[in-house]
Parts: sequence; C-alpha cells; structure tokens
Amino acid sequence: MGKMEMITNTSPRKGVNNVHPTPPPLPAKAPEYGRKGIFMSKRSAATRYSSASSTARDLWDSLFDGGYRADVTIKTDDGGIIYAHANVLGMASPVLRGMLKRAKGFGKKRSISIHGVHQDAVRVFIRFLYSSRYKYEEMKEFVVPLLVLSHAYAVSSLKRVCEQQLEHGLLNLENVVDIFQLSLLCNAPRLTLISHRMILSNFKAVSATEGWKSMRNSHPGLEKELLESVIEEENCNPQNQKEKIRKSKERKIYLELFEAMEALVHICRDGCRTIGPHDKDFNQNQTPCKYRACKGLELLVRHFAGCKLRVPGGCIHCKRMWQLLELHSRLCADSTSCRVPLCSNFKEKVKKQSKKDEIKWKILVKKILRTKRIGGSVSFIASSTSMSS
Repeated sequence: MGKMEMITNTSPRKGVNNVHPTPPPLPAKAPEYGRKGIFMSKRSAATRYSSASSTARDLWDSLFDGGYRADVTIKTDDGGIIYAHANVLGMASPVLRGMLKRAKGFGKKRSISIHGVHQDAVRVFIRFLYSSRYKYEEMKEFVVPLLVLSHAYAVSSLKRVCEQQLEHGLLNLENVVDIFQLSLLCNAPRLTLISHRMILSNFKAVSATEGWKSMRNSHPGLEKELLESVIEEENCNPQNQKEKIRKSKERKIYLELFEAMEALVHICRDGCRTIGPHDKDFNQNQTPCKYRACKGLELLVRHFAGCKLRVPGGCIHCKRMWQLLELHSRLCADSTSCRVPLCSNFKEKVKKQSKKDEIKWKILVKKILRTKRIGGSVSFIASSTSMSS
C-alpha cells in the first residue's frame, strides 16, 4: 500500500496491455509574425509575436459595432455617444480601468467621458482597443489625436503604430511643428528626433507655416531653442564650415589691406622710425609705432625707391607697391592735399581704365570698407606729396 509500481514490458499485469499507448500529437505551432517596419530586428522564435486570426479580429469588430450587451457609454465633447464593454476597456487600458472603477451609472451600466477629441477619432481609438485594427484613411486623418489618446490612456501598441505611421509618410512640413511639440509631451523620443531633423533640414519652409506661428505665441522658449539648434546645425555642417573658413580668410586679407593703407598714410604724413617725408626730423627716442603693417611696408617702400625695374610687371615687389598706391588713391578723399606719392596721378588714370578693371577695383574697395564697417569714404588727407627715405 502506498508503494508505486512501474508497468514495464517485462512485468505485465493482468488486465493491462503490455503495449504502450500511442502518445497524442503535439499541438500545432502557431504561425510567427515579426513586427514590420524599421523597428523589426532578427528575433528568436521564442520572442516573436503571434497574430490573432482574421476571424477572431472580425469577431471583436462585430462586438464593438453591434454593441452586444455593452455596459459602458462613452461621451464626447461634440455630444456623441459610443457604446463599449467595461471588460475590454479595462483590459486594454489601465487608465480606463481606473475611470470605470470611479464611474457612476444606472444599474450595471456606467458612463465615462473623453474630452478634447472629435467623436470620430474617439471611435477609431476604441475600435483599436477591441481588435488592434485601423483604416489607413482614418489613421491619416486622426493620427495626431490618436497619438494623444494613446499616450493619455497608456495604450502603448497604438502609440507605437502612430509613431511608425508618422515616420513613414504622415509627418510633413505642415504638421511637423505640432508633432514635435506633441512628441515632447507624449514622451516619444524617436519621434522627437525625426521631427527635429525635419525642422532643421527645411527650416525656411517650416518657419512660414501656421504651426510655427502658433508655437511662437504659445511657447516662445521652445522657438528660441529651435533657432539655437538651427544655428548650431549650420555651424556643424562641413560645407558651411568650409564656407566660414573661406570667408574668414577673405576678411583677413581685406583687413590687412586696410591696415596697409593706414600705415602708408602714416609713413608719408608723419614718418615712422627711419622713413618718412623729406621735411621730417627723426630722433632715436621715438615712441613705438602702433601700426602693425609699418614694418613690412617700410621694407617695401625702401625696395621700391631703389629698384631698377620699378615699372609695373618688371618686379613682383614693385608691382605690389603700385597696386597699394592705386588702392590708396581710390580710398583717398582728397588727392590734392594728400602726401602719398602719385595719388592724384592715379585719380587721373582711373578715368582712362577699362570698364572691366574699374568694376574689379570697385568690388575690392567695397569689400575693404565693409570689412571695417566704415560708412563712407576713408579720408587719408595730408599736406604734401613728397617723401624721402
């Protein structure tokens, strides 16, 4: 008694077949479906998701459409009433479950309200709780309120669908600002990233939309952050970086030319160190020169004064000096009293230049003046035109 006996082929008992019964077949393996879209990854069979049959989904749709033994009425802002079942709502959404516990009603029926969303959008939302189904046309029309409802009532499956649909076509330049704000409120980081990138890539078009204007009035702080990110994006763009470097080098050249013009007038008018006008007396205790270009320009002037090939084009250094003198004459306000040599001569030469050369010089002068942010002509006025070394 109490002793377990094993039945084997070698020890048959009366009334028991010594042939083992055929075991029942294993249950059929349910078909496996991976989630589609860019979120799909290679998963093992144990972690994939099985899908309910179409018949079962049709049954749930019929239950919602027919309202058979519905015990909940859902009221919307526009006066609509949607009938549903408390068990389905409570199982699909913990938020609705809590609302139903607090809901009041007559007999077994209870009533809850969903505010701030159109009745049709609420109906699409409730239908999804039953069968996880939606029509593309409905999703296209109500994707924004459905995203809000899925977050507010903690329906993660619908929220994921809304994010995927927006990422794969429903996000556009007209709604991207609204979606960006909603993604922040609804804790949808991937959607935030995607909408933010679209704003940065199409900032000019997006900033002209009604969504941007509305955000400017309601959330000026968010607009400021977006503008800062646009500036940061432009600075980080390699193409913009190259353009920025090019402009910086160009500005440096124009600044050096302007400083050379100032130093040239300083040398011809006041004298510097050991070089200046013939009527200037130099002493050994001169104060240091404040013009950075003077040292290099002094060497250039000394070379120009003693070079045997001083004609333009004959010597590269002299050619540079000729160009500086001509540039000065174009910047000089009064060549009649200017002490820089050949200033008035170049003024006369300008009248005989070709139109092409004239345009080049005008562009150069304009850029130099813009670099120094000078409103009018530079006045390099002196009292004599002679210089000695």
